[in-house]
Amino acid sequence: MVEEERKYAVDDGWVLPDLAGSAPAGGGVRAHPAATLVATYFDTVDLRLARAGVSLRHRQGDDLPWTVKLPTDSPGVRHEISRAGTADEPPAELVELVTVFHRGAPLAPAAVVRTVREAYDVHDADGTVLAEVVDDHVTVEDVDGTATGAFRELEVERKAGDRTLLDRIGTLLRTAGARGGGFTPKHVRALGPAAEGEPDLVAPTGLPAAPTAGDVVTEAVRREVRRLLAHDPLVRQRVPGDDGRTAVHQMRVACRRLRADLRTFARLLRPDWARPLRDELTWLAGALGDARDAEVLRERLRRTATADPTSPLDGEAVGRLDEVLARRQEEALAAVDAALRSERYVALVEALVLAARSPLFTRRAERPARRTLPRLVARRWRRLAGDGSRPGSVAALEQDGPDEQWHDVRKEGKRVRAGVKSMTPALGEDARELNRRLGRVQDLLGEHQDAAVAADTWLSVADSRPGDHALAVTAGRLAERERAVVRRVRAEFPAAWRRASRRRRTRWLR
Repeated sequence: MVEEERKYAVDDGWVLPDLAGSAPAGGGVRAHPAATLVATYFDTVDLRLARAGVSLRHRQGDDLPWTVKLPTDSPGVRHEISRAGTADEPPAELVELVTVFHRGAPLAPAAVVRTVREAYDVHDADGTVLAEVVDDHVTVEDVDGTATGAFRELEVERKAGDRTLLDRIGTLLRTAGARGGGFTPKHVRALGPAAEGEPDLVAPTGLPAAPTAGDVVTEAVRREVRRLLAHDPLVRQRVPGDDGRTAVHQMRVACRRLRADLRTFARLLRPDWARPLRDELTWLAGALGDARDAEVLRERLRRTATADPTSPLDGEAVGRLDEVLARRQEEALAAVDAALRSERYVALVEALVLAARSPLFTRRAERPARRTLPRLVARRWRRLAGDGSRPGSVAALEQDGPDEQWHDVRKEGKRVRAGVKSMTPALGEDARELNRRLGRVQDLLGEHQDAAVAADTWLSVADSRPGDHALAVTAGRLAERERAVVRRVRAEFPAAWRRASRRRRTRWLR
C-alpha cells in the first residue's frame, strides 16, 4: 500500500478550524471518537532505519500490528506493509524487508510513541472518504515507560481524493496558524537529532564545475548502488518499480552497470578493492538472471502470440507454454529469495554502502575527468568496433553468423554504453549524443537476443513434450515469428551502427 500524507506542527492551545470548507459540494466532514495509539519503534543502536527514512513499528490494537514504512522519491509518500505477529519480536518477513537498511545489525525497541488521536474524514456527497485529517497529541517515552517529550501535530492523508484537496486543506490549516506542510515522521521527531542524521547510503550529489575522474566515477557508483538497494524491498514483495519496470530488472541493470563501470574505469580503482566487489556483483546478477529471463520470456510469449491477429495461434497451447515458464519463474524467484536472505548478500550490501560513501581510487583518479575518462572508454570502444580480426566486435559480425556472435557484440556494447552514460554529466552533449545512438544499437541487439532465446525456448519446451502435437505446431509457428524478428534486426543493424559510429560522434574518444 502507498501512503501519501502531509504534516503540520501546532501548539497545545491551537484550535482546529472548520474543515467543511475544504469538502466538495454536497460533501462534508465526519468526526471519529478520540483514540489512544501506542506504537513501539524498532531500530539499530545507531538508528540506521530512522536516518534512512524507514520505520518498523508495533502498534497495539491494530488487526495487523506490525508495519514497515519505506520512503519513495516523493516527500510524504511511503510504501506501507503491515503484518500480524506478537508484540515481543518483529516478523521475520518485515526484518528481511529492511535488510539493506539494517545490514544485519540487531533491531531492538528504540522509542515508544503514545498518541491521543482525533480523526476527521473529509468526504464527498456519496460518503466516499477523500482525505483524513488527524489531530495528534503525542507523548514520547523511552523503552522503560518514562516520558521524555511531547508534541502536537496534524496529519493530512490522501485517500480517494486528489492532491488539490490536500492543498485546500493545507491552506485552511496554515491560515489558522498551523506550521509546516512538509514531512517528518513521528518516530524521527521522537528519537531526536540523532534520527535526523545523514543516512549511511550516500546519495548522488551532482558534480563540481571541474570534476576529477574520481568525482565522475563516484557519482556513477552512488547512482547505481542507490538503484540496486532501493529495489531490494520491491523484489522481496514481488511488486514493480516506480517506473513500471520490474524490480528484478532494475536490480539486475544496477548490477550490470556497476560491474561495467568497475571494469571500464579499472585503472582509476584499487584492484584489491574493485575486483572482489565486481565478483560479488557477478554472483548477485547471476542469481537475478534466471528470474529476469523468465519474466522476459513470459512477456514475449504474450506479445509474439498476439502479433498477427489475422493468423491466431492455439490459445490453449500458448497457455501450456506459459505454464512451463511460470513454473520456471517461481523457481527462479525462490532462488533470488534465498540469495537475498544469505549472509553473503548482507556482506555485499555493506560493501556497496561503503563503496557509495568512498570508492578506493588510485592517484590517476585525481586527474581532470575531461582528459582522463575518454581514453578509458576509448579502449572499450576500439574493442567493440574492432578491425575484423577480433571475434565479438562489430567488424567481425556476419549477417548469417551464429546468434552467439551477435550476443557477444551486445555484451561488449553494454559495457561501452555504461561508460559513456557515466561520463555524460561531465562531458555533456558529446557523450549524451553517443549514448543516445548507442541506445538504439543496444535496443536492436537486445531484441535480437530476446527473439533468438525465445525461439529456442519454444522449440525446447515442445521437444520435452513429444506427445503434444498442438504444442509442437504452436511452438514452431512462434519460433518462425521470432526468427523473422532476428532477420529484421540483422538487416537494420548496419545503418544503426553507422549512425552511432560516425566520426563526429566518436572523435572525443581519444
